[in-house]
Amino acid sequence: MRITAIVLGLLTVFSVSALAADWAFYGSARVAMFQIETDTPGGDTHNFDLSLQSNARIGATVTASDTLSANFEYGASGGNANLRKLYGEWNFGAGKLLVGQTYSPLNWFYSNQVFDADNDLNAQGFIYSGREPMVKLTFGTFQIALVEPDPDDLGTGFTSEVRMPAIEACYTWAHDFITLEAAGGYHSYELSNGGITYDIDSHVFAVGAMFNFGAAFFNTAAFTGRNVGNLIGLSLDGDNGYDDGFAAISGTQVLDNDSMGYAFAAGYKLNDIFTCEAGYGYAQSDIDTVAGDDEVQDY
Repeated sequence: MRITAIVLGLLTVFSVSALAADWAFYGSARVAMFQIETDTPGGDTHNFDLSLQSNARIGATVTASDTLSANFEYGASGGNANLRKLYGEWNFGAGKLLVGQTYSPLNWFYSNQVFDADNDLNAQGFIYSGREPMVKLTFGTFQIALVEPDPDDLGTGFTSEVRMPAIEACYTWAHDFITLEAAGGYHSYELSNGGITYDIDSHVFAVGAMFNFGAAFFNTAAFTGRNVGNLIGLSLDGDNGYDDGFAAISGTQVLDNDSMGYAFAAGYKLNDIFTCEAGYGYAQSDIDTVAGDDEVQDY
C-alpha cells in the first residue's frame, strides 16, 4: 500500500521573547439566570436556570511587533475549559495573513440577544459559522478564508472523502452612518457506500446592513443557500425529520436542503452602561421530496 500526502505547512513564528511582546489580558465571567418555560404536546415544563455560560472567557491579545500579532482565548463550555481562539496574524503590507482558529468570515454579530449564552439571534436569522481552524487573507475590508471542512456523514455511517477546504469570503463597505456587507461560502465532499458515491455540495449567500443614528441603531440581514448546515448553524426542530439545514440520503439519492432566513435588531443607547434592544429572527429549510418546511422564530 502506498500513501501519498501533500502537506502545506503554515506557521506563524514570533522571533522575539515573550517578555518583549505586549500582552493585554482580558476576561469576563458570564452567568445565566432565566426562568424557562417549554411547551410540548405532552404538557408544559418550567425550569430555573442558574449556570456559568459557555461564553465566559479569559484570553489575551499579543503584539510582538508592528507586523506580528496573536490572540488566545479559553471559554467555559459545560464548566470545563475549552479553546475558543488561538491564532497568529502577519501584516505584510498589502494585506494580512491569519493562521489558526477564530471566527470565520461567515459570522455577523448584529444583535445583543442575551438568552441562550448571548445567542445574538444567530442560527435564527443572522449567519453564524463559529470559530474554526483556517488560513485567512484580509485585503482592506475583504476577507477570504480556507476553513476546516465538515464532511458530515448525515447519520449514514458512510465513508467521506474531502478534496478541498470550505471557502468563505466577506466584503464590508462603510460610509457615514451605514455599513453594508455581503458574504458567501462553498463546500463540497463525497460520501461513498459500496460502489455508490454521493456528492454533497453546500453554498450560502448573505447580505447585511447596519444603520447607526447616533444613540439609535438598526441592523438587518438575510441569507439563502443549499445544505447550509455544513457552512452555518441553524436551529431548526426538524419537524419533517431533517433538521438544521443538512442534506439527507434516501436510497441512491441525495436530498438537498434549501434554506433561507432573515433577522433584524433595533435599539437605543441610553448611556455608556445601558442599551435597550428589540429583535426578530426567522429561518426555514425545505428538503427535496418531503412535504412541509422546518421553521424557527425568535424574538
